[in-house]
Amino acid sequence: MTGTYLGMPAFPAAAREAVRDDVLRANLRHATHTIRDKRARAVAELEDWDRLRAAGKAVKDHTLRHLDRYLLQLEASVTAAGGTVHWAADADEANRIVTDLVRATGEREVVKVKSMATQEIGLNEALEAAGIAAYETDLAELIVQLGHDRPSHILVPAIHRNRGEIRDIFRAEMGSWGRPAPEGLGDDPRELAEAARLHLREKFLRAKVAVSGANFMVAETGTMVVFESEGNGRMCLTLPETLISVVGVEKVVPTFRDLEIFLQTLPRSSTAERMNPYTTMWTGLGPSKGADGDGPAAFHLVLLDNGRTDTLADEVGRQALRCIRCSACLNVCPVYERAGGHAYGSVYPGPIGAILSPQLRGTGSEIDASLPYASTLCGACYEVCPVAIDIPEVLVHLRERVVQGGPVTRDGIRVRLRPAHGHTAERAAMRAARLLLDRPGALRAGERLLARARRLAPRRLPGPGRAWTDTRELPPVPAQSFRDWWTARERETPQ
Repeated sequence: MTGTYLGMPAFPAAAREAVRDDVLRANLRHATHTIRDKRARAVAELEDWDRLRAAGKAVKDHTLRHLDRYLLQLEASVTAAGGTVHWAADADEANRIVTDLVRATGEREVVKVKSMATQEIGLNEALEAAGIAAYETDLAELIVQLGHDRPSHILVPAIHRNRGEIRDIFRAEMGSWGRPAPEGLGDDPRELAEAARLHLREKFLRAKVAVSGANFMVAETGTMVVFESEGNGRMCLTLPETLISVVGVEKVVPTFRDLEIFLQTLPRSSTAERMNPYTTMWTGLGPSKGADGDGPAAFHLVLLDNGRTDTLADEVGRQALRCIRCSACLNVCPVYERAGGHAYGSVYPGPIGAILSPQLRGTGSEIDASLPYASTLCGACYEVCPVAIDIPEVLVHLRERVVQGGPVTRDGIRVRLRPAHGHTAERAAMRAARLLLDRPGALRAGERLLARARRLAPRRLPGPGRAWTDTRELPPVPAQSFRDWWTARERETPQ
């Protein structure tokens, strides 16, 4: 994954700034509450939702255990269908492959389907450096691109913008990217959508090269699958002569029949729809070599690792690779709702970003070391995840890695991380707790002493604990420890 954004502070500092923005918080609160309520109603319609969730988890776990076999099968299937497969170990290699493929066509612009993988590797910036213009065609991504902004949500990248802000962006920026916004453009959603449609239509009709990701890849047939709601993806996937798809290796599923599960769970968890309006599937080349055909004449699949096999080596953390990018966890997360996506310093914000980014990028930077702490551990994210990723479990696992260090896999090599800076007091407290809990007699004496001195207990903690009690009151110390209460109870209970 490309580095964090220039000057990006750790999550606590970035979040502290974000929560002071009243407009941002209002935009996020309205959007996330609306989506989560609609999702709850859509999911409640299915009596077998829990079984679908378990089935999706089982398919993804099985595939990850046998990822090498299914990726080779996928390569063979895509090749047999006329496509070309490229393997990219990291972001630099993936960007180089795509840039060279575009240059080989002689074109200097591409249209793009919304893709988290291409954002992850910074493809737009790499293409721009090579003199190639990349145009986003998803409405929310278009808003972000025109606004010289960064995505703040997996599903709705411009969730932090309201209608008035979008109108102003269109008026100011559309003309420098192509067809300008209509005169007198208002903030009615229909007007904004029509302005985007007119702006993008000329790009669709002119573009000879398209770049996409994929929600799923079927090893059995070599089929790529893209879910979308607007139809812009369909235009990109069928009109250009060359199609380049950059897809993370974890997106493979074994058989076409496995899609039956995700065709039900992904739309309901993401857009709260029974099925998404556009499901585009293609296998290898389109029939455009014929006189009356459509679809690409050349198809290239770039299989992206970029830290995924390192993540796969972690028995606890690997479950993050089950993610199908529905964003349900973001919409229920109280931390995301208040801090927004930019505070996470990654294209993957929210709870899933808090466990995925530190594994793909490592915990060496200040922002990545802080992400596992960007959670209350309330568990709401696990409850809504359609593939049952236990995000709280992985968060705790990564917190231990940050504080204690230990063995991890980086670039395919087993290394030992040193503890991150700034956690000396936490490590000392945990060691003291371990020493105390290993000695029942000392623990009992400490509990009794604390109970007797309860009137002297402070309302706020000193030193490193002060920040914690700035917004919380310490619970009162009970007059009797649980151990003493239980002993007395046992004595009084008749045998």
